[in-house]
Amino acid sequence: MNRKTVVAIAAVLALLLVGGLAGCKKLEARDNLNKGVQAFKNAKYADAVEFFKTAIELDPTYPTARLYLATAYMSQYIPGAESPENLAYANNARDNFLEVLKNNPKDTTALKSLASLAYQLASGASSTDEKLKRLDVAADWYKKLAEVDPKEKEAFYSLGVITWAKFYPAWMAARNKAGVKPEAVCALKDKKAKDELKEKYDQIVSDGIKSLERALEIDKEYDDAMAYLNLLHRERADLADETECKKETEIADQWMEKALATRKIKAERKPTNAGIVQEEAK
Repeated sequence: MNRKTVVAIAAVLALLLVGGLAGCKKLEARDNLNKGVQAFKNAKYADAVEFFKTAIELDPTYPTARLYLATAYMSQYIPGAESPENLAYANNARDNFLEVLKNNPKDTTALKSLASLAYQLASGASSTDEKLKRLDVAADWYKKLAEVDPKEKEAFYSLGVITWAKFYPAWMAARNKAGVKPEAVCALKDKKAKDELKEKYDQIVSDGIKSLERALEIDKEYDDAMAYLNLLHRERADLADETECKKETEIADQWMEKALATRKIKAERKPTNAGIVQEEAK
């Protein structure tokens, strides 16, 4: 066997060894992923994080492990708590979801999780301005999710909810300042207050209503979307003149009635335990 042949064989063996080692690492990564998933299912999130981190170290190209790692961090985050440790969970979750999007910008799980995380962070904001900023971040992620998956009803529903969360405090503040009772309908008569609300929120509320209507186009029995349509129409009524205000209130009432009727239909559709037992006995 000449030298050239020996060198060639040695090179092939080296490649096989590297491939074998890489294969072993991938198997170890999968094993750690499985252990992490089991820990996650048992709500042992700290243990799950360590398994998922090890899986990524063994195989940095393992997107599933990265997604699980981000989710395990997010599961430890408590909405509304602003402690450094708690915020670290949120930041680690966000960073890892962003890593997932680097490799796959259309990963809907990562997009949905980032949107949800941003919305949860808004609940812990220390000021109204900070809350509005965080809600805007959440809205941006839900818009990206809707672009990637136009059939994702939760994205459109959430955009409607965010609209309500932004408008409701300002609406209530204006009514309280004017001495309007909570149950009063079409009672905000202060023109200056109405004009200020309309200038700032009229388009925002209209967009929120369109988002909720889009959610209902996707799922005609989306009763939560109906409930928020009731709220937004009822609140938008105060921005309108007397005639339009009554129309908006009527629309709100219709959506509330439809939401309640739909919930009743869904409840009746679900089989009862007794029904299941009877069916099994046949």
